[in-house]
Amino acid sequence: MASIQIRKYRDDDAEAVKEMFTLGMSEHVPSSFMHLLKQPLTQMVLMCSFCALMTSSKSFLLPILAITLLLAGARQSVVYMFNRYIDRSLSEDLNNISESYLEQKNSCFWVAESDGRVVGSVACLPARKMAGCLELKRMSVRRSHRGMGIAKALCRTVADFTQERGFPAVVLYTSVVQTDAQKLYEHMGYEKIREFVVPELIAKITNFTLIEYRLDLQKDGKKD
Repeated sequence: MASIQIRKYRDDDAEAVKEMFTLGMSEHVPSSFMHLLKQPLTQMVLMCSFCALMTSSKSFLLPILAITLLLAGARQSVVYMFNRYIDRSLSEDLNNISESYLEQKNSCFWVAESDGRVVGSVACLPARKMAGCLELKRMSVRRSHRGMGIAKALCRTVADFTQERGFPAVVLYTSVVQTDAQKLYEHMGYEKIREFVVPELIAKITNFTLIEYRLDLQKDGKKD
């Protein structure tokens, strides 16, 4: 097994980190589309559209074609939602990681490196919505290197950094469709605090929710 090194971000990691983040987020499109199809509103719209067209046209072909187009449009809406999030994340901090993290107090950005290649990343900074805590952000591991404990090592790096600076807890947000991430965080001791709908029209329509997790850190140097 190749050795994995967790180190601080360097400017020459920029393109690898952005590529990894973009690919990682794009992987959630299929599961998000399936989440959309499971929603009662989606199923009702599809069923009503099919029945109405079936009644008016007295043909199977037109309803099937219409439903196919509706499904294609729904998938494109999901793709649009993720592309918008990726673009916003790049402009918000990933286009200038050093300025956004390394030059800010109580913030940092790390990468996992294997054989000279960046295969994982994670960051943390003071939480905006939870005063006195640090927030874990931008967790990503290349598909080719998953199952090797990299995500766990990155989580521990953030927890250690948080504790060294005297903060009582780490918080993070993940989406309802990221079930593997949820299992990881819960395995690492994070507790689910709340679940809420993303404040965007498409997210509200699709009932796309975020989950807030919190890891409380003990004063004796051990993590829960």
